[in-house]
Amino acid sequence: MNKKIKTEAVDSLFDAILTLKDKNECYAFFEDLCTVNELLSLSQRFEVASMLRSKKTYLDIAEKTGASTATISRVNRSLNYGNDGYELVFGRLPQK
Repeated sequence: MNKKIKTEAVDSLFDAILTLKDKNECYAFFEDLCTVNELLSLSQRFEVASMLRSKKTYLDIAEKTGASTATISRVNRSLNYGNDGYELVFGRLPQK
């Protein structure tokens, strides 16, 4: 875990997120918390991660998501050398 982000404020944010019960509550909270562009950027990174796990090429990912190669590379680095947060979540999601 990155010690730079481990703060009381981040802990409070995560505690708040963990209280959300369904997708509608997530929409309400995240629409208030984030700008549209911030939320779309987060969802784009998540889609990129999913496609990378499915062995899609950078070109395919860029075409489908509109993500830059820099974003795709950053997500790929997190998948390969990060804290396994993506893997944790993907392991809990139902298979598509």
